[in-house]
Amino acid sequence: MAPTLGGKGDSGGSDSRFFTTQKKGEMHELRMELHSTDRTAKVDAVKKVIASMTVGKDVSMLFTDVLNCVQTGNIELKKLVYLYLINYAKSQPELTLLAVNTFVKDANDPNPLIRALAVRTMGCIRVDRITEYLCEPLSRALRDEDPYVRKTAAVCVAKLYDIAPGLVQERGFLEVLHDLISDSNPSVVANGVAALSEIAETSGRDVMKISAAVLQKLLAALNECTEWGQVFILDSLAKYTPADAREAEGIIERVTPRLQHANSAVVMSAVKVILAYMEVMGSSGANADAIRNLTRKLAPPLVTLLNSEPEIQYVALRNINLIVQKRPNILEDEIRVFFCKYNDPIYVKMEKLEIIIKLVSEKNIDKVLLELKEYATEVDVDFVRKSVSAIGRCAVKLERAAERCIGVLLELIQTKVNYVVQESVIVIKDIFRRYPNRYESIIATLCDNLDTLDEPLAKASMIWIIGEYAERIDNADELLETFLETFEEEDPAVQLQLLTATVKCFLKNPEDTQDMVQRVLDLATEESDNPDLRDRGFIYWRLLSTDPEAAKMVVLGDKPVIEDDTYKLEPNLLNVLIGQIATLSSVYHKPPEAFVVRAHGRSAADADLSEGIEEEDEDEDYEDENDVEGGEGGVDLLDMGGMGISEPKAAAPGGGLDADIFGGDGGNEYEPKTVFSKVCTADKAGGVDILAGFRQVNSTIKMEMEFSNVSSEVPVSSLAIQLNKNAFGLSPASQQITCNPPISIGESGRSEVELVVTPAMLAPVPAGQPATPQVQVAIKNMATSNVFYFAVNFNFEALFAANGALDRTAFIDAWKSIDDRKELYGTVSDLPPSSTDIEQIQKKFKANNVFFIARRPVPNAEGQEVVYFSMKTVTGMEFLAELTFKQGVNACKVCLKTESAAYGVLAKLALENLLRN
Repeated sequence: MAPTLGGKGDSGGSDSRFFTTQKKGEMHELRMELHSTDRTAKVDAVKKVIASMTVGKDVSMLFTDVLNCVQTGNIELKKLVYLYLINYAKSQPELTLLAVNTFVKDANDPNPLIRALAVRTMGCIRVDRITEYLCEPLSRALRDEDPYVRKTAAVCVAKLYDIAPGLVQERGFLEVLHDLISDSNPSVVANGVAALSEIAETSGRDVMKISAAVLQKLLAALNECTEWGQVFILDSLAKYTPADAREAEGIIERVTPRLQHANSAVVMSAVKVILAYMEVMGSSGANADAIRNLTRKLAPPLVTLLNSEPEIQYVALRNINLIVQKRPNILEDEIRVFFCKYNDPIYVKMEKLEIIIKLVSEKNIDKVLLELKEYATEVDVDFVRKSVSAIGRCAVKLERAAERCIGVLLELIQTKVNYVVQESVIVIKDIFRRYPNRYESIIATLCDNLDTLDEPLAKASMIWIIGEYAERIDNADELLETFLETFEEEDPAVQLQLLTATVKCFLKNPEDTQDMVQRVLDLATEESDNPDLRDRGFIYWRLLSTDPEAAKMVVLGDKPVIEDDTYKLEPNLLNVLIGQIATLSSVYHKPPEAFVVRAHGRSAADADLSEGIEEEDEDEDYEDENDVEGGEGGVDLLDMGGMGISEPKAAAPGGGLDADIFGGDGGNEYEPKTVFSKVCTADKAGGVDILAGFRQVNSTIKMEMEFSNVSSEVPVSSLAIQLNKNAFGLSPASQQITCNPPISIGESGRSEVELVVTPAMLAPVPAGQPATPQVQVAIKNMATSNVFYFAVNFNFEALFAANGALDRTAFIDAWKSIDDRKELYGTVSDLPPSSTDIEQIQKKFKANNVFFIARRPVPNAEGQEVVYFSMKTVTGMEFLAELTFKQGVNACKVCLKTESAAYGVLAKLALENLLRN
């Protein structure tokens, strides 16, 4: 329990008197009071020390004096001293050891409150040397006759795991926690579940093993434990996968009463369990009626949450946003409860608008439009803008209601309120994109309000409308001219739209707009320093000057209609977030790994990495000592490469493959092969199709190209190549490419270019951005003088060097030294069988200079195995990888760590490509 500082002192005042400014010589006086024989004076003295500590004063010099006060039977004084110890234990670890005897003695006290207090305090003191003394009292406390002591000890196990995970496993505390789940006291069960959940989060492993018997205990405890205990139990149930639909339905029946709970956290956790189990039940056949009944039961508790405080409303709304994306029919008849109240905070109003848009249908669109129109007259500008935008999104979502939505928008435009008009123009542009050639009659109204537009997005939207419908606007060129007067001062988005709209206008009416388009192209290409604008200007200029018909096809071509996918989440991410309802993930709408930095500054696997590899080393020593047949050398010429846990062999010069002709790695099965992609078509390359790809052969990086002569009368015989600066510093060793024999029409041929890494060709990667895999290439056909350009993605595995193997100690040190924020995660699914066989993967990876370090089974996770690899590029960048496999599952989890953060994504993709191919 937290120490109680409340109560009255002798002077009749509250404990606030302990926080008053002390006079000079304060520490000496406190020391004298701490040694007082008067119990009340001693308690007051410790309270003064705690008060000084609370306001930030350093009272560590009183450590031994306060520590002497611990030898007391007064529980209030003991709590205060323990609080002081917890705060200063880290800065005074040696002195803290003096209190160990007191802790051990208190852990055997007849009073269960003192026993629990001692164990809790020892768990809170995060000093390694204390933990070894904690184990024995903790072991007794876990089996104590008093449930209060047992539930305190359960939480203490989770704290101990955070400091010394190996110690918890060694002493069997996890097994004891599993026993506590079957305890007769519901509070003990709840704390046992909470501790196991915390350990699972810390370790990244599923230590919560729910059997049929444990499941019944959890469901029984659910009715009797505290509300926070219920939350922990419900969260554990949400992670449990029922054997079948019948079991899922049975658990839901036991959980459903929690939907009426007064605590919103319990309600949301119950909703999470029910949603998860509804997936197991399916929605067809015999379960359809049960799903419909559950859907009806879920709506009232969610609606009730909206009568809470604004902060709880906001969290509930963020969760409801996810729920209506997953199962919109739950709240389809409850749209009225999401209508905004006049006194709702702005953050609640914004979330309600999002949910209204998701629930709007043809049945309720009329009352929604009335409501949104009312919101558009509010005083909060951001809320008004969002309301006007919502009307447009309703039009995009519901085709039959689009005309009514446009009618409301036109009424709002007539109000002449500046920000309302501008937001209306923006959403009408989206409506035009959704329903082309249907509502152009309103363009005249928009043009009448041209003068009120002063925001970049509104201007850009209006310019797009003028350009898109220039043939229907009599004075389109004049309207564009008004914007061109301030072209150089406009926002880049407006400049880009002006450029495109002017070109559209010219293509539709070339006689009257030639001077205008020339002027815009000059401004874009000669006066602007914006690369996007300049590039687009040059593209349009070249198109218009060489092939106006092609320009029409590009600029005036049909565009795909848009859909309202604003704020819509990907199905996979949505499923993850539904499983995280009632957590921060559901508020942020991000998975936990996107914003949680794990404690200790290392990955969850780090704690076991050293132990796992050391165990393997011990196994190897044992094998070496008992290897009678192998003698001292112990070399097997028929070794298939990397079997078991052998030390990785030094890479041979031949591209990292074993030189031994009998070795399984020496064949061509795992030799790196070029993956070709079409990079240039015949119409752009003078009648020649080009395919290109990269690979490494004998430590040499090569770009391989396949040329197919489609229509060139002149055979392809001699070419010159040049690479632009790129993220890898690649350049050709020789610019000459010779095709021997020459490639005539209808024939194909291959050539390869040796690439070298040159610092002068290295393009710097922008800070905070990932490196681009693109390599830009220019090729000149020497026979025809045609020059053509293309970009090809570089296979990052072709950059891995043959000297990338690390010894295990160096690997562990490197892994631990890299900050967790530089970790990258991914899951590769639908793998071929060979890519879930770890021995096969070792061979494949070795052939691509990805070197095996170690492998080990995952503790407490049957059938799971973790494998570690290292890579190093020819430029010196190091990458460390952890791959997790599960028996019978054709997928792999990839975790990659590197100090070269900009290239981490490319290295992860390289591993994923090797696994897939």
